[in-house]
Amino acid sequence: MMGLALEAARSCRLVASPNPWVGCVIDTAEGRYSGATSPPGGNHAEINALEAAGPRAAGADLYTTLEPCCHQGRTGPCTEAIVAAGIARVVVAVEDPDPSVSGRGLAALRSAGMAVEVGVRADEAAELLAPYFKHRRTGFPWVVLKLAATLDGRIAAPDSTSRWITGPEARADVHRLRAESDAVLVGAGTVRADDPALTVRDWQPSPGVAPRIGQPLRVVLGSVPSDARARPALEMGGPLEQVLGELGERGVVQLLVEGGAATAAAFHRAGLVDHYAVYLAPALFGGDDSRPMLAGPGAATIADLWRGDIAAITRLGPDLRVDLRPLATALD
Repeated sequence: MMGLALEAARSCRLVASPNPWVGCVIDTAEGRYSGATSPPGGNHAEINALEAAGPRAAGADLYTTLEPCCHQGRTGPCTEAIVAAGIARVVVAVEDPDPSVSGRGLAALRSAGMAVEVGVRADEAAELLAPYFKHRRTGFPWVVLKLAATLDGRIAAPDSTSRWITGPEARADVHRLRAESDAVLVGAGTVRADDPALTVRDWQPSPGVAPRIGQPLRVVLGSVPSDARARPALEMGGPLEQVLGELGERGVVQLLVEGGAATAAAFHRAGLVDHYAVYLAPALFGGDDSRPMLAGPGAATIADLWRGDIAAITRLGPDLRVDLRPLATALD
């Protein structure tokens, strides 16, 4: 049942933010009824599942990937609706770290005499909701740094040409990352050099996954030329921690940093990257005069080498995507 709830949660990944993308399944005597989080302002997953089940929910078991809310926001408390529907048992994957919930939802259900179980497939739910968890706990967005390079770690030729290092499958996957993100950030130098549009174009979600509504916010560190394709964009400056704090206040739960090398290096050296998406093409520049992925000086000694954990390796046409996490990144 929780596996079905996780599938429902993935189906609303592109539309729920800044709310958590949650899935819910109600297992009744007549059948199973699922719900997923609606776009902001709409129903939470539990309410959608309860509406689908109707009176059949009485005496049923409810499975949800995140603790039900117990406060009045743009929608009413899910706990009250669960109790009113006569649900007998609630199974929750993970508690909600939002200070307005954070165990209160579970307590409300137990106070109503309901059987509550917590921790079923918790690791999968926490991984799925990692950006939301970080945003609620710190106020900062989850930062994904995208890098594309040859196997010898280079992103551009000495004459600055760089398109295209990777193939169409890898580029489409970058558009998937953009679709999952609330904002896309680049440096002003990248805007001047490459004039990127920074929009979601060359990717479509799988059947059953709700498509993204609108485009991610475009953020540029520095000023944007008046004729740039990235306009309209939010122009920002100052310390990166301040930038992340301001974006978090704007409701940016996941931020995709696309470069260039100086911007990528700044986020990396400040320890602000939560997830590295490194696209590697089967190509070699074959020298040290081409541009590296990260600008500036690197580790001075082997003892200072940055090390992470490889979370996944995916084949995308002729290329590879290596998903890398800092060793200190915690999802629980």
